[in-house]
Amino acid sequence: MAADNHNTRAAKRRAAAFWVTVLSLFIAELLFYTWCRVQCVNTGYAITLESRQQEELKSLQNNLKIELARLKAPENIARIAREKLEMGMPDAHQIIVVP
Repeated sequence: MAADNHNTRAAKRRAAAFWVTVLSLFIAELLFYTWCRVQCVNTGYAITLESRQQEELKSLQNNLKIELARLKAPENIARIAREKLEMGMPDAHQIIVVP
């Protein structure tokens, strides 16, 4: 009878160990799945943020291109030369013709 009692206890321990292992694996799988989902959501947020920044930078680049074109305009260069640099068209005696 003691042998049957010992076998029963050993069987119960094996069954308990099996279920503890199964539950541990299940909990580990749930934690891993949750971590993956959190990483996926965080990556989505990061992509959205970077896309927004890219659009802002494209807009800034377009504005800078327009401003550069405006600053390169001959009328603007002539106005800056007259007003800020106090330059003007040379007089006839200031012109030297180089052969």
